[in-house]
Amino acid sequence: MKRCPTCHRAETDDSLTFCRSDGTPLVVSSPQSSELGTVRFDGASAELATSLLQQATAANIGRTTGPATVLPSPTAPPETRDLPKSKRRSLLIIPVVLIAATIAVGGFLYFRKKPTPPAIQSIAVMPFINESGDANVDYLSDGMTETLISSLSQLTNLNVKARSTVFRYKGKNTDAQTLGKELNVQAILNGRFAQRGDQLSLTLELVDALTENVIWSEQYNRPQADLVKLQTDISRDVSSKLRTKLSGSDEQKLAKAYTRNPEAYKLYLQGRFYWGKREENDLKMAIDSFNQAIALDGNYALAYSGLADSYALMSSFNFMQPADAVPKARGYALKAASLDESLAEPHTTLGLTLLQYEYDFAGAEKEYKRAIELNPNYATAHQWYGELLTGVGRFEEAEAEFRRGLDLEPLSLPINWEYARSFYFLRRFDESLAQHNKTIGLDPGFARARRTLVEVYRVKKDYASAIEEMARYFEVRNQPENAALVRDSFAKGGWNALKAVGVLTCN
Repeated sequence: MKRCPTCHRAETDDSLTFCRSDGTPLVVSSPQSSELGTVRFDGASAELATSLLQQATAANIGRTTGPATVLPSPTAPPETRDLPKSKRRSLLIIPVVLIAATIAVGGFLYFRKKPTPPAIQSIAVMPFINESGDANVDYLSDGMTETLISSLSQLTNLNVKARSTVFRYKGKNTDAQTLGKELNVQAILNGRFAQRGDQLSLTLELVDALTENVIWSEQYNRPQADLVKLQTDISRDVSSKLRTKLSGSDEQKLAKAYTRNPEAYKLYLQGRFYWGKREENDLKMAIDSFNQAIALDGNYALAYSGLADSYALMSSFNFMQPADAVPKARGYALKAASLDESLAEPHTTLGLTLLQYEYDFAGAEKEYKRAIELNPNYATAHQWYGELLTGVGRFEEAEAEFRRGLDLEPLSLPINWEYARSFYFLRRFDESLAQHNKTIGLDPGFARARRTLVEVYRVKKDYASAIEEMARYFEVRNQPENAALVRDSFAKGGWNALKAVGVLTCN
Protein backbone atom coordinates (compact mmCIF):
# COMPACT_ATOMS: atom_id res chain seq x y z
CA MET A 1 0.00 0.00 0.00
CA LYS A 2 1.08 3.53 -0.85
CA ARG A 3 0.05 6.87 0.61
CA CYS A 4 0.31 10.54 -0.13
CA PRO A 5 2.55 12.35 2.39
CA THR A 6 0.62 15.60 1.80
CA CYS A 7 -3.06 14.69 2.00
CA HIS A 8 -2.46 11.30 3.60
CA ARG A 9 -4.61 9.60 0.93
CA ALA A 10 -4.04 5.83 0.88
CA GLU A 11 -3.81 3.99 -2.45
CA THR A 12 -4.19 0.26 -2.61
CA ASP A 13 -3.03 0.17 -6.22
CA ASP A 14 0.67 -0.37 -5.92
CA SER A 15 1.14 0.47 -9.60
CA LEU A 16 0.36 4.16 -8.98
CA THR A 17 3.29 6.51 -8.60
CA PHE A 18 1.62 9.89 -7.96
CA CYS A 19 -1.32 10.91 -5.77
CA ARG A 20 -4.48 11.13 -7.81
CA SER A 21 -5.66 14.13 -5.74
CA ASP A 22 -2.69 16.52 -5.69
CA GLY A 23 -0.01 14.81 -7.75
CA THR A 24 2.41 14.36 -4.89
CA PRO A 25 4.71 11.32 -5.23
CA LEU A 26 3.40 8.44 -3.20
CA VAL A 27 5.38 6.71 -0.51
CA VAL A 28 5.26 3.10 0.56
CA SER A 29 3.72 2.56 3.99
CA SER A 30 5.56 0.51 6.63
CA PRO A 31 4.18 -2.97 7.08
CA GLN A 32 3.63 -2.22 10.77
CA SER A 33 1.51 0.75 9.67
CA SER A 34 -0.74 -1.13 7.28
CA GLU A 35 -3.58 -1.00 9.74
CA LEU A 36 -6.17 1.46 8.46
CA GLY A 37 -6.05 4.84 10.07
CA THR A 38 -2.72 4.44 11.81
CA VAL A 39 0.46 6.09 10.58
CA ARG A 40 3.90 5.85 12.25
CA PHE A 41 6.49 8.59 11.54
CA ASP A 42 10.20 7.89 11.44
CA GLY A 43 9.97 5.04 13.87
CA ALA A 44 8.81 7.40 16.62
CA SER A 45 6.96 5.87 19.48
CA ALA A 46 4.12 8.37 19.33
CA GLU A 47 1.19 7.42 17.17
CA LEU A 48 -1.17 9.72 15.34
CA ALA A 49 -4.63 8.28 14.99
CA THR A 50 -6.52 9.40 11.88
CA SER A 51 -9.97 8.66 10.60
CA LEU A 52 -10.38 8.38 6.83
CA LEU A 53 -13.92 9.12 5.88
CA GLN A 54 -14.48 8.24 2.23
CA GLN A 55 -17.12 10.20 0.36
CA ALA A 56 -19.95 7.97 -0.77
CA THR A 57 -20.11 7.26 -4.58
CA ALA A 58 -22.62 5.61 -6.73
CA ALA A 59 -21.74 2.06 -7.58
CA ASN A 60 -22.28 2.62 -11.26
CA ILE A 61 -20.09 5.70 -11.53
CA GLY A 62 -16.66 4.76 -12.62
CA ARG A 63 -14.63 7.64 -11.17
CA THR A 64 -12.17 8.04 -8.42
CA THR A 65 -13.23 8.61 -4.91
CA GLY A 66 -13.27 12.25 -3.77
CA PRO A 67 -10.72 13.66 -1.36
CA ALA A 68 -10.73 12.12 2.09
CA THR A 69 -11.00 14.24 5.23
CA VAL A 70 -8.39 13.44 7.82
CA LEU A 71 -9.36 14.30 11.44
CA PRO A 72 -6.51 14.70 13.90
CA SER A 73 -6.74 12.49 16.92
CA PRO A 74 -7.43 14.20 20.23
CA THR A 75 -4.40 14.96 22.36
CA ALA A 76 -3.88 12.26 24.91
CA PRO A 77 -4.09 13.49 28.59
CA PRO A 78 -0.86 13.49 30.57
CA GLU A 79 -0.09 10.23 32.15
CA THR A 80 -0.71 10.07 35.93
CA ARG A 81 0.07 7.44 38.48
CA ASP A 82 -1.46 6.79 41.89
CA LEU A 83 1.02 7.16 44.79
CA PRO A 84 1.42 4.25 47.15
CA LYS A 85 -0.54 4.58 50.41
CA SER A 86 2.64 4.73 52.50
CA LYS A 87 3.87 7.77 50.58
CA ARG A 88 0.49 9.50 50.78
CA ARG A 89 0.51 8.95 54.56
CA SER A 90 4.00 10.45 54.79
CA LEU A 91 2.93 13.54 52.90
CA LEU A 92 0.07 14.04 55.35
CA ILE A 93 2.19 13.49 58.46
CA ILE A 94 5.00 15.92 57.54
CA PRO A 95 2.87 19.15 57.75
CA VAL A 96 1.38 18.00 61.04
CA VAL A 97 4.84 17.41 62.49
CA LEU A 98 6.05 20.81 61.26
CA ILE A 99 3.08 22.60 62.84
CA ALA A 100 3.57 20.79 66.15
CA ALA A 101 7.28 21.63 66.15
CA THR A 102 6.55 25.29 65.46
CA ILE A 103 4.13 25.46 68.37
CA ALA A 104 6.59 23.73 70.70
CA VAL A 105 9.48 26.03 69.75
CA GLY A 106 7.27 29.11 70.03
CA GLY A 107 6.08 28.09 73.48
CA PHE A 108 9.63 27.41 74.65
CA LEU A 109 10.83 30.78 73.43
CA TYR A 110 7.86 32.53 75.03
CA PHE A 111 8.41 31.08 78.45
CA ARG A 112 12.19 31.32 78.22
CA LYS A 113 12.01 34.97 77.27
CA LYS A 114 9.28 35.80 79.76
CA PRO A 115 10.41 39.01 81.46
CA THR A 116 12.15 38.43 84.77
CA PRO A 117 11.11 40.62 87.71
CA PRO A 118 13.21 43.79 87.94
CA ALA A 119 15.98 44.05 90.49
CA ILE A 120 15.01 45.39 93.89
CA GLN A 121 16.69 48.75 94.35
CA SER A 122 15.48 49.71 97.82
CA ILE A 123 14.99 47.71 101.01
CA ALA A 124 14.29 48.14 104.71
CA VAL A 125 15.80 45.53 107.03
CA MET A 126 13.47 45.57 110.01
CA PRO A 127 14.74 44.84 113.56
CA PHE A 128 14.98 41.09 114.05
CA ILE A 129 12.51 39.86 116.66
CA ASN A 130 14.16 38.20 119.65
CA GLU A 131 12.18 35.01 120.32
CA SER A 132 14.66 33.64 122.86
CA GLY A 133 12.60 34.79 125.83
CA ASP A 134 15.71 36.51 127.21
CA ALA A 135 16.04 40.28 126.85
CA ASN A 136 19.76 39.97 127.64
CA VAL A 137 20.38 38.72 124.12
CA ASP A 138 18.59 41.65 122.46
CA TYR A 139 22.04 42.90 121.55
CA LEU A 140 22.49 39.85 119.32
CA SER A 141 19.22 40.24 117.39
CA ASP A 142 19.70 44.01 117.12
CA GLY A 143 23.38 43.68 116.29
CA MET A 144 22.81 41.15 113.53
CA THR A 145 20.18 43.47 112.06
CA GLU A 146 22.57 46.41 112.14
CA THR A 147 25.43 44.41 110.64
CA LEU A 148 23.24 43.24 107.78
CA ILE A 149 22.13 46.83 107.16
CA SER A 150 25.77 47.92 107.12
CA SER A 151 26.76 45.15 104.70
CA LEU A 152 23.93 45.77 102.25
CA SER A 153 24.41 49.54 102.38
CA GLN A 154 27.82 49.10 100.78
CA LEU A 155 26.26 47.78 97.56
CA THR A 156 26.41 50.41 94.85
CA ASN A 157 22.93 50.05 93.34
CA LEU A 158 20.93 49.41 96.50
CA ASN A 159 19.21 51.93 98.76
CA VAL A 160 19.14 50.55 102.31
CA LYS A 161 17.26 52.35 105.07
CA ALA A 162 19.50 53.13 108.03
CA ARG A 163 19.35 51.68 111.52
CA SER A 164 18.01 54.83 113.14
CA THR A 165 15.03 54.78 110.77
CA VAL A 166 13.99 51.13 110.91
CA PHE A 167 14.51 50.79 114.66
CA ARG A 168 11.73 53.32 115.23
CA TYR A 169 9.41 50.44 114.25
CA LYS A 170 10.85 48.01 116.79
CA GLY A 171 8.08 46.32 118.75
CA LYS A 172 5.38 47.56 116.38
CA ASN A 173 3.30 45.21 114.24
CA THR A 174 3.34 47.20 110.99
CA ASP A 175 2.36 45.52 107.71
CA ALA A 176 4.66 45.48 104.68
CA GLN A 177 2.53 47.82 102.55
CA THR A 178 2.52 50.51 105.23
CA LEU A 179 6.25 50.15 105.73
CA GLY A 180 6.82 50.35 101.99
CA LYS A 181 4.85 53.60 101.71
CA GLU A 182 6.32 55.25 104.79
CA LEU A 183 9.91 54.27 104.00
CA ASN A 184 9.57 54.42 100.21
CA VAL A 185 11.10 50.98 99.61
CA GLN A 186 10.29 48.07 97.32
CA ALA A 187 11.01 45.26 99.75
CA ILE A 188 10.90 44.49 103.47
CA LEU A 189 13.16 41.96 105.18
CA ASN A 190 11.80 40.50 108.43
CA GLY A 191 13.75 38.26 110.78
CA ARG A 192 13.12 36.11 113.86
CA PHE A 193 16.06 35.20 116.06
CA ALA A 194 16.39 32.70 118.90
CA GLN A 195 19.25 31.41 121.03
CA ARG A 196 18.78 28.01 122.60
CA GLY A 197 21.83 27.00 124.58
CA ASP A 198 24.72 26.84 122.15
CA GLN A 199 22.48 26.95 119.08
CA LEU A 200 21.36 29.98 117.09
CA SER A 201 18.26 29.99 114.94
CA LEU A 202 17.40 32.72 112.44
CA THR A 203 14.45 32.83 110.05
CA LEU A 204 14.40 35.45 107.31
CA GLU A 205 11.52 36.48 105.06
CA LEU A 206 11.81 38.88 102.11
CA VAL A 207 8.45 40.49 101.27
CA ASP A 208 7.31 42.58 98.31
CA ALA A 209 6.16 45.85 99.86
CA LEU A 210 3.55 46.45 97.15
CA THR A 211 1.85 43.06 96.97
CA GLU A 212 2.92 41.64 100.35
CA ASN A 213 3.92 38.44 98.53
CA VAL A 214 6.81 36.50 100.03
CA ILE A 215 9.73 36.66 97.60
CA TRP A 216 12.02 34.37 99.57
CA SER A 217 12.39 32.81 103.00
CA GLU A 218 15.09 30.76 104.70
CA GLN A 219 15.88 29.31 108.11
CA TYR A 220 19.42 29.10 109.47
CA ASN A 221 20.43 26.87 112.37
CA ARG A 222 24.04 27.23 113.50
CA PRO A 223 26.19 26.81 116.60
CA GLN A 224 27.33 30.05 118.26
CA ALA A 225 30.86 29.34 117.07
CA ASP A 226 29.61 29.94 113.49
CA LEU A 227 28.13 33.37 114.28
CA VAL A 228 30.60 35.25 112.06
CA LYS A 229 30.04 32.91 109.12
CA LEU A 230 26.28 33.07 109.64
CA GLN A 231 26.38 36.84 109.28
CA THR A 232 28.36 36.55 106.04
CA ASP A 233 26.01 33.89 104.67
CA ILE A 234 22.85 35.89 105.24
CA SER A 235 24.40 38.99 103.63
CA ARG A 236 25.25 36.95 100.54
CA ASP A 237 21.90 35.16 100.39
CA VAL A 238 19.79 38.28 100.81
CA SER A 239 21.74 40.20 98.17
CA SER A 240 21.28 37.37 95.67
CA LYS A 241 17.49 37.32 96.23
CA LEU A 242 17.30 41.05 95.56
CA ARG A 243 18.34 40.25 91.96
CA THR A 244 20.92 43.03 92.20
CA LYS A 245 23.83 42.72 89.79
CA LEU A 246 26.95 42.69 91.94
CA SER A 247 30.34 43.90 90.85
CA GLY A 248 33.47 42.06 91.91
CA SER A 249 34.04 44.74 94.52
CA ASP A 250 30.50 44.31 95.88
CA GLU A 251 30.97 40.56 96.23
CA GLN A 252 34.19 41.09 98.15
CA LYS A 253 32.47 43.49 100.53
CA LEU A 254 29.72 40.98 101.27
CA ALA A 255 32.17 38.16 101.84
CA LYS A 256 34.42 40.23 104.09
CA ALA A 257 34.67 39.23 107.76
CA TYR A 258 36.21 41.91 110.01
CA THR A 259 37.08 39.34 112.66
CA ARG A 260 37.23 35.56 112.82
CA ASN A 261 36.68 35.54 116.56
CA PRO A 262 32.98 34.96 117.38
CA GLU A 263 33.36 36.27 120.94
CA ALA A 264 34.98 39.49 119.72
CA TYR A 265 32.13 39.87 117.23
CA LYS A 266 29.52 39.40 119.99
CA LEU A 267 31.25 42.02 122.12
CA TYR A 268 31.29 44.42 119.17
CA LEU A 269 27.54 43.90 118.66
CA GLN A 270 27.03 44.50 122.36
CA GLY A 271 29.01 47.75 122.14
CA ARG A 272 26.94 49.02 119.23
CA PHE A 273 23.77 48.09 121.11
CA TYR A 274 24.73 50.33 124.04
CA TRP A 275 26.12 53.05 121.76
CA GLY A 276 22.74 53.35 120.07
CA LYS A 277 21.07 54.34 123.35
CA ARG A 278 23.07 57.62 123.48
CA GLU A 279 22.95 57.92 127.29
CA GLU A 280 26.05 58.51 129.39
CA ASN A 281 26.07 55.18 131.20
CA ASP A 282 25.25 53.31 127.99
CA LEU A 283 28.13 55.01 126.17
CA LYS A 284 30.49 54.01 128.97
CA MET A 285 29.28 50.38 128.66
CA ALA A 286 29.79 50.60 124.88
CA ILE A 287 33.38 51.73 125.39
CA ASP A 288 33.96 48.81 127.75
CA SER A 289 32.53 46.29 125.23
CA PHE A 290 34.66 47.65 122.39
CA ASN A 291 37.79 47.45 124.52
CA GLN A 292 37.03 43.82 125.39
CA ALA A 293 36.58 43.03 121.69
CA ILE A 294 39.95 44.60 120.90
CA ALA A 295 41.55 42.55 123.69
CA LEU A 296 40.42 39.41 121.83
CA ASP A 297 41.36 40.71 118.37
CA GLY A 298 43.86 43.55 118.31
CA ASN A 299 43.28 44.17 114.57
CA TYR A 300 39.51 44.52 114.81
CA ALA A 301 39.02 47.77 112.86
CA LEU A 302 35.28 48.01 113.54
CA ALA A 303 35.86 47.90 117.30
CA TYR A 304 38.31 50.82 117.06
CA SER A 305 35.76 52.69 114.96
CA GLY A 306 33.17 52.04 117.68
CA LEU A 307 35.49 53.56 120.27
CA ALA A 308 36.01 56.64 118.10
CA ASP A 309 32.25 57.13 117.69
CA SER A 310 31.66 56.65 121.42
CA TYR A 311 34.17 59.29 122.48
CA ALA A 312 32.86 61.68 119.80
CA LEU A 313 29.37 61.42 121.34
CA MET A 314 30.71 61.71 124.88
CA SER A 315 32.13 65.07 123.86
CA SER A 316 29.11 66.24 121.81
CA PHE A 317 26.69 65.47 124.66
CA ASN A 318 28.99 67.04 127.27
CA PHE A 319 29.49 63.71 129.05
CA MET A 320 33.25 64.36 128.86
CA GLN A 321 35.38 67.44 128.44
CA PRO A 322 36.28 67.92 124.75
CA ALA A 323 39.93 68.23 125.71
CA ASP A 324 39.77 64.64 127.03
CA ALA A 325 37.32 63.05 124.58
CA VAL A 326 38.33 64.54 121.21
CA PRO A 327 41.97 63.31 121.18
CA LYS A 328 40.68 59.80 121.98
CA ALA A 329 38.04 59.94 119.24
CA ARG A 330 40.60 61.15 116.72
CA GLY A 331 43.23 58.59 117.74
CA TYR A 332 40.88 55.61 117.54
CA ALA A 333 39.47 56.81 114.20
CA LEU A 334 42.99 57.00 112.77
CA LYS A 335 43.74 53.50 114.10
CA ALA A 336 40.58 52.08 112.50
CA ALA A 337 41.38 53.73 109.16
CA SER A 338 44.94 52.39 109.25
CA LEU A 339 43.66 48.84 109.79
CA ASP A 340 40.97 49.06 107.12
CA GLU A 341 40.95 51.95 104.67
CA SER A 342 37.60 50.81 103.23
CA LEU A 343 35.61 51.82 106.33
CA ALA A 344 33.59 55.01 105.96
CA GLU A 345 32.84 55.53 109.67
CA PRO A 346 36.36 56.51 110.84
CA HIS A 347 36.63 59.15 108.12
CA THR A 348 33.27 60.59 109.16
CA THR A 349 34.38 60.83 112.79
CA LEU A 350 37.67 62.42 111.73
CA GLY A 351 35.71 65.01 109.76
CA LEU A 352 33.62 65.85 112.82
CA THR A 353 36.65 66.31 115.08
CA LEU A 354 38.41 68.47 112.49
CA LEU A 355 35.34 70.66 112.03
CA GLN A 356 34.13 71.13 115.59
CA TYR A 357 37.36 71.21 117.54
CA GLU A 358 40.05 72.31 115.12
CA TYR A 359 37.97 74.44 112.75
CA ASP A 360 39.80 72.81 109.85
CA PHE A 361 37.04 73.15 107.24
CA ALA A 362 39.14 71.97 104.31
CA GLY A 363 40.41 68.92 106.21
CA ALA A 364 36.92 68.06 107.43
CA GLU A 365 35.46 68.33 103.93
CA LYS A 366 38.16 65.99 102.61
CA GLU A 367 37.29 63.38 105.25
CA TYR A 368 33.54 63.64 104.60
CA LYS A 369 34.01 63.27 100.86
CA ARG A 370 36.23 60.25 101.42
CA ALA A 371 33.61 58.66 103.68
CA ILE A 372 30.86 59.19 101.08
CA GLU A 373 33.11 57.79 98.37
CA LEU A 374 33.67 54.65 100.43
CA ASN A 375 30.01 54.24 101.37
CA PRO A 376 27.49 56.44 99.51
CA ASN A 377 24.71 54.97 101.68
CA TYR A 378 26.15 56.19 105.00
CA ALA A 379 23.56 58.79 106.00
CA THR A 380 25.58 60.29 108.85
CA ALA A 381 28.34 61.30 106.45
CA HIS A 382 25.83 63.14 104.27
CA GLN A 383 24.31 64.83 107.34
CA TRP A 384 27.59 66.05 108.82
CA TYR A 385 28.91 67.14 105.43
CA GLY A 386 25.69 69.09 104.93
CA GLU A 387 26.25 70.82 108.27
CA LEU A 388 29.74 71.86 107.17
CA LEU A 389 28.38 73.24 103.89
CA THR A 390 25.74 75.20 105.80
CA GLY A 391 28.42 76.66 108.05
CA VAL A 392 30.40 78.00 105.08
CA GLY A 393 27.33 79.38 103.29
CA ARG A 394 27.09 76.76 100.51
CA PHE A 395 23.38 76.31 101.12
CA GLU A 396 22.32 74.69 97.85
CA GLU A 397 25.00 72.01 98.22
CA ALA A 398 23.95 71.53 101.83
CA GLU A 399 20.33 71.01 100.78
CA ALA A 400 21.40 68.30 98.35
CA GLU A 401 23.36 66.45 101.06
CA PHE A 402 20.46 66.60 103.51
CA ARG A 403 18.07 65.40 100.82
CA ARG A 404 20.34 62.44 100.11
CA GLY A 405 20.55 61.73 103.82
CA LEU A 406 16.75 61.71 104.03
CA ASP A 407 16.56 59.26 101.14
CA LEU A 408 18.52 56.90 103.36
CA GLU A 409 17.01 57.86 106.73
CA PRO A 410 13.57 59.40 106.10
CA LEU A 411 12.68 59.32 109.81
CA SER A 412 15.94 60.78 111.13
CA LEU A 413 15.11 63.76 113.34
CA PRO A 414 18.49 65.51 112.98
CA ILE A 415 18.52 65.21 109.19
CA ASN A 416 14.90 66.32 108.84
CA TRP A 417 15.68 69.33 111.03
CA GLU A 418 18.82 70.25 109.11
CA TYR A 419 16.86 69.95 105.87
CA ALA A 420 14.28 72.42 107.21
CA ARG A 421 17.05 74.85 108.17
CA SER A 422 18.59 74.61 104.69
CA PHE A 423 15.36 75.97 103.19
CA TYR A 424 15.46 78.82 105.70
CA PHE A 425 18.98 79.82 104.65
CA LEU A 426 17.89 79.67 101.01
CA ARG A 427 15.05 82.06 101.96
CA ARG A 428 12.46 79.48 100.88
CA PHE A 429 10.42 80.10 104.02
CA ASP A 430 7.24 78.25 103.06
CA GLU A 431 9.22 75.09 102.36
CA SER A 432 11.12 75.57 105.59
CA LEU A 433 7.85 75.89 107.51
CA ALA A 434 6.46 72.70 105.95
CA GLN A 435 9.66 70.74 106.68
CA HIS A 436 9.78 72.02 110.28
CA ASN A 437 6.21 70.84 110.85
CA LYS A 438 7.01 67.48 109.31
CA THR A 439 9.98 67.10 111.67
CA ILE A 440 7.90 68.03 114.73
CA GLY A 441 5.25 65.55 113.55
CA LEU A 442 7.85 62.78 113.87
CA ASP A 443 8.55 63.78 117.47
CA PRO A 444 6.60 66.63 119.11
CA GLY A 445 9.21 66.73 121.87
CA PHE A 446 12.10 67.53 119.51
CA ALA A 447 12.98 70.92 121.00
CA ARG A 448 15.53 72.05 118.43
CA ALA A 449 12.93 72.04 115.65
CA ARG A 450 10.53 74.14 117.72
CA ARG A 451 13.28 76.64 118.51
CA THR A 452 14.16 77.30 114.85
CA LEU A 453 10.51 77.24 113.78
CA VAL A 454 10.03 80.39 115.88
CA GLU A 455 12.41 82.24 113.56
CA VAL A 456 10.61 80.99 110.44
CA TYR A 457 7.29 82.37 111.74
CA ARG A 458 9.01 85.65 112.67
CA VAL A 459 10.38 86.33 109.17
CA LYS A 460 6.93 85.51 107.79
CA LYS A 461 5.54 88.12 110.26
CA ASP A 462 3.23 85.52 111.81
CA TYR A 463 3.99 86.69 115.34
CA ALA A 464 1.13 84.89 117.05
CA SER A 465 2.35 81.49 115.74
CA ALA A 466 5.93 82.41 116.61
CA ILE A 467 4.95 83.14 120.24
CA GLU A 468 2.96 79.93 120.57
CA GLU A 469 5.85 77.90 119.17
CA MET A 470 8.24 79.61 121.57
CA ALA A 471 5.99 78.70 124.49
CA ARG A 472 5.87 75.06 123.36
CA TYR A 473 9.64 75.04 123.08
CA PHE A 474 9.91 76.01 126.77
CA GLU A 475 7.30 73.41 127.70
CA VAL A 476 9.19 70.52 126.11
CA ARG A 477 12.29 71.84 127.90
CA ASN A 478 10.39 71.55 131.21
CA GLN A 479 10.32 75.33 131.68
CA PRO A 480 6.57 75.99 132.17
CA GLU A 481 7.21 79.35 133.88
CA ASN A 482 8.94 80.71 130.77
CA ALA A 483 6.14 79.39 128.57
CA ALA A 484 3.57 81.24 130.68
CA LEU A 485 5.68 84.42 130.67
CA VAL A 486 5.93 84.42 126.86
CA ARG A 487 2.21 84.02 126.35
CA ASP A 488 1.32 86.64 128.98
CA SER A 489 3.81 89.23 127.69
CA PHE A 490 2.64 88.87 124.12
CA ALA A 491 -1.00 89.17 125.15
CA LYS A 492 -0.29 92.44 127.01
CA GLY A 493 2.20 94.22 124.78
CA GLY A 494 2.68 92.32 121.53
CA TRP A 495 5.95 91.22 119.98
CA ASN A 496 8.03 94.15 121.21
CA ALA A 497 6.97 93.54 124.79
CA LEU A 498 8.93 90.28 124.75
CA LYS A 499 12.20 92.15 124.41
CA ALA A 500 11.71 93.66 127.86
CA VAL A 501 11.57 90.23 129.50
CA GLY A 502 14.49 88.85 127.49
CA VAL A 503 12.89 85.69 126.10
CA LEU A 504 12.84 86.50 122.41
CA THR A 505 15.72 84.13 121.83
CA CYS A 506 15.28 80.58 123.01
CA ASN A 507 18.64 78.90 123.41
